[in-house]
Amino acid sequence: MKDQRVTRIEDLPGPKSQGELEEMKMPYEEYCRKVFSPGQEKTKPESLKGIRWLSTTMYIFTPHSVANLAELGAECIKVEMPRMGDPMRHTSPFNECYLYPLHDSRPMTGTGLGFTNANSNEYYITMDYHVPEMKEAFYRLVKLSDGLTECYRPGTFDRWKQSYRYLQELNPRFIYVWGGGFGYGPKVFGGSYDILGQAHAGLASVTGFHEDFGGHCTKHSNWCIDWYSGTQITVAILAALYWRRKTGLGTMIEFSQVQAATRCLGYTVPLYGRFGIVRQRWGNWDTQLCVHGIILCGKSDYPDEPNPQLKYEARYAVVSAFNDPDFKELCAIIGRNDLWDQYKTLQDRVRPQAQIAIYKALEEWAADKTRSQVVKTLTDAGLLAMPVMNDKEVYECEHFRQRGTIRWLDDPVFGDLLIQSGYSCGLMSKTPRRVNWLWRPVGADNVKIYHEMLGYPMSKIEEWYEKNLI
Repeated sequence: MKDQRVTRIEDLPGPKSQGELEEMKMPYEEYCRKVFSPGQEKTKPESLKGIRWLSTTMYIFTPHSVANLAELGAECIKVEMPRMGDPMRHTSPFNECYLYPLHDSRPMTGTGLGFTNANSNEYYITMDYHVPEMKEAFYRLVKLSDGLTECYRPGTFDRWKQSYRYLQELNPRFIYVWGGGFGYGPKVFGGSYDILGQAHAGLASVTGFHEDFGGHCTKHSNWCIDWYSGTQITVAILAALYWRRKTGLGTMIEFSQVQAATRCLGYTVPLYGRFGIVRQRWGNWDTQLCVHGIILCGKSDYPDEPNPQLKYEARYAVVSAFNDPDFKELCAIIGRNDLWDQYKTLQDRVRPQAQIAIYKALEEWAADKTRSQVVKTLTDAGLLAMPVMNDKEVYECEHFRQRGTIRWLDDPVFGDLLIQSGYSCGLMSKTPRRVNWLWRPVGADNVKIYHEMLGYPMSKIEEWYEKNLI
């Protein structure tokens, strides 16, 4: 048998057709455009087609873990509370879309933009599944599904006899995910939100400006732990599916959002463990590299914009020149060769007082310049610099557009919407992710699932609806 450790490019079979030969000749850039071809996702197969997953989730991070499966082709069924739906529908900005056809008690609420991206490509049913009358329907769904993700308080599904130890009796191949705040342990009943996760995991303590510079700890503004945790759960589900393929057995996954946030601390924990040092926050600077941070420029790129967020905020730029030659060049550009004479090594530059002096000099140099002028001057000199872009600029960025990262979706319910999900988690040449729809109204697929899939007569579905069970 051939030694698998030995591989020579001469032994590769090579192109099998003229088409493959032409492909081999393509420049790498052109090859990538051909194999990924943004916009052509629906002409290719889906990697998780054939997997059916239940989502009894709310808000962002647990729903997002299921949406990842749905965008990869799994058939995902989201179970919501009758009439109310996922609370996230009502807690997001504006709630301007009054698409709530089954709602008959809260006419001034709808589904807002914060619900976007967290539950895409899913079917939406309603079920009051802790009521005994609905147990059979729930168990039928479990028997016909590969797994479930839930986010209720620990032990709630167990009290309702629908936790892993009950469901594995119905379906030994079933994969069960609990996702929530703390998980089992001393804080088992502690609920969690993104901000709580950032705070309790120590992440907020190292985010923001140091108190010596008038700053305070800061949370990231956009639920980053929710989105991060959702993707981590998806990784666990894919591993469980692989385990089941080898053994035929399901498994239980318990996922603490607070625990996930600790992974974002990087070297913070080892730093304390080895040296007893409690890491401090440094704002837009870096404790390991200098110059490697964000500076404030004196003039806006949009001085005549009526929108104050564009007029006053488009003034920040990233500057990176931490190795010695780049720092020397930077000092020459800003007319401060004395800084180079004083801080010739990185070890000199990363000290707090040195960083204070260096960044102060950079912002003094940029005080009469726009952000674009700063970036152009530095990049023309071969240094790394980048504007801190806002949403408008991200949308208009040709790089994101060509890769399909930001694109318009003609959603069958919501209408035209600019979205970023599905395409921002890596491109796949053979089985790309895709977004077919963002979300559907509460209970929109009750007939499809209860009647067409589970076989219940329409009279039973009408009866459940009249009793507020669905």
